[in-house]
Amino acid sequence: MAEMKNLAKQTAIYGISSILGKFLNWCLVPLYTYILTSSAEYGVVTNLYAWTALLLVLLTYGMETGFFRYVNKSEEDPKSVYSSVLWCVGCTSLIFILMGVACSQRIADILGYSAHSEYISMMCIIVGMDAFGCIPFAYLRYQNKAARFAIIKLIMILINIFFNIFFLLICPWLMKTAPSLVDWFYQPDYGVGYVFVSNLISTISVTLMLIPQIMKSSFSINISLLKRILRYSLPLLILGIAGIMNQTIDKIIFPYLIEDRLVAETQLGIYGACFKVAMVMMVFTQAFRYAYEPFVFAQNKGGDKKNEYADAMKFFIIFSLLIVLGMVFYIDILKYLIHNSYWEGLKVVPIILFSYLFQGIFFNLSLWYKLIDKTFYGAILSLIGLVITLIVNIIFVPRYGYMASAMASFCCYFIIMLISYALGQKYYPIHYDLKSIFLYISVALLLMGISYISPLKEGVLMYIQNTLLLLSFLFLIVKRDLPIKAIPVIGKLFR
Repeated sequence: MAEMKNLAKQTAIYGISSILGKFLNWCLVPLYTYILTSSAEYGVVTNLYAWTALLLVLLTYGMETGFFRYVNKSEEDPKSVYSSVLWCVGCTSLIFILMGVACSQRIADILGYSAHSEYISMMCIIVGMDAFGCIPFAYLRYQNKAARFAIIKLIMILINIFFNIFFLLICPWLMKTAPSLVDWFYQPDYGVGYVFVSNLISTISVTLMLIPQIMKSSFSINISLLKRILRYSLPLLILGIAGIMNQTIDKIIFPYLIEDRLVAETQLGIYGACFKVAMVMMVFTQAFRYAYEPFVFAQNKGGDKKNEYADAMKFFIIFSLLIVLGMVFYIDILKYLIHNSYWEGLKVVPIILFSYLFQGIFFNLSLWYKLIDKTFYGAILSLIGLVITLIVNIIFVPRYGYMASAMASFCCYFIIMLISYALGQKYYPIHYDLKSIFLYISVALLLMGISYISPLKEGVLMYIQNTLLLLSFLFLIVKRDLPIKAIPVIGKLFR
């Protein structure tokens, strides 16, 4: 239980910063959907950020996990591990930036953004610097400096938000009231381009803030050590590419699956905005991942900790289902985060939420191949998921649009989750509390079904009904697995 409390504490710190940060970023979604001239413009943002997510995985090539694996080995020097990984990733990131900027016009022509090659240049610089910054951030996690990690992340997000508001709201107002203040640099018709400018400014700022962590490296590379880390990490690159493509490939290929480019970008904008509504689940999964990966490798040094891993899985599922229920029950409130022209896409939110749940379970299960150094299994599983995602999108998107993309993600993670569990029980068996897990999932689905078939579809009575349903799930949690007195801070009031 002590280990679970420590994991919960770390998850809470990462979670609070991630939730607050993502919430602040979330606030940009209404700004974009209300300010940008059309959903097609938001489709451009969705498409290019999908590419950046994929490129970020390519540029880190599994070295983040490789760092945690080797920095926790007693026979390795942590500082040497950190320095070798940092400068290896730094060199590849610099090469990528130089090549991307040099070839920006050619890349823009291929992607259909010929008139704005500077979008490509900015995104290459952003991705390269973000990839390099992943390693200092990983070092902060290794040192259990969750608070510093959280503060830097939040500052970066606040800078990004400030400049988005500045360029999209303040500058247009100043152009009408005092144009001489901004007309020397501001272009009123640049629109969505300022989204990328704001991101570039925030990325440069956070890189500067990471200089103290960067300076802690020894500015040298241990070639022998680096070879071992690369042998461990490179299979994770395939895993990472396939994994991130499972999340982003629909947004990358979507414009090419529908004949009319404008219709495709409009649908992609709606889909991307509704995806953001489901972001709470992604935030929780990410916060758990930040805390769980160092926890797994650190626990592994102390002997058999399979009971702790099983407990972590159960509580992850419990709280994920709580988030799913909360969002489904109050979707009529959450929908106001986006312009009403995007509401038609809200039907994908429950599907996306369960996709995130399966993705989180898959990540939890992934510890078996990481701990026995058989990371190629992870690559194979992710490739299977990618094939499923591609097939469903290619066949069904031309007919069913973004609904097919949502179902592709659902099917992908559900299937690879089941395969990973079966393989894990063979190579690194962990006795998960399946009875409790199935009970919680069944109850959650039952409560969602009751809400769905209920005649109360709007108004105060509907919210009262859904609140009671949510409280009944909370009561089950407290009754079975989490007594109130065991909850930090709150529990003290009930002793």
